[in-house]
Amino acid sequence: MGETRIRVKVKRRPEDERFEELSLLVDTGAAYSWIPSDILRRLGVKPSRKAKFRTIEGRVIERDVGHVFIEYEGETAPTTVVFAEKGDGSVFGLHGMESLGLEVDPTTGEIRKSEALLALYTKQTW
Repeated sequence: MGETRIRVKVKRRPEDERFEELSLLVDTGAAYSWIPSDILRRLGVKPSRKAKFRTIEGRVIERDVGHVFIEYEGETAPTTVVFAEKGDGSVFGLHGMESLGLEVDPTTGEIRKSEALLALYTKQTW
């Protein structure tokens, strides 16, 4: 099976008219989406914190993290993004997929709407 890519619009706020349309590699092993910092700054996205990440080579790196709205096939949802620096990949991570209620079909590699999202259910009496 080959790569799975997703074409999304990235906005700072859902009502913004300004956006960037990107084709990103779907990486369900990445918690967050990694988008080039120059694109995020051009959209007016500001970092809210710094976070540490472990690379596939085992190195620990630190990057700015912020929040955007992602639009896919007419649906918009918030997600956390990493301000990718030169040499970093650009990927669409699991948080973005789950925010939009999407999954990768394991047999075809295509993106599809999830039948239902996972939820914790316990029978409790309050």
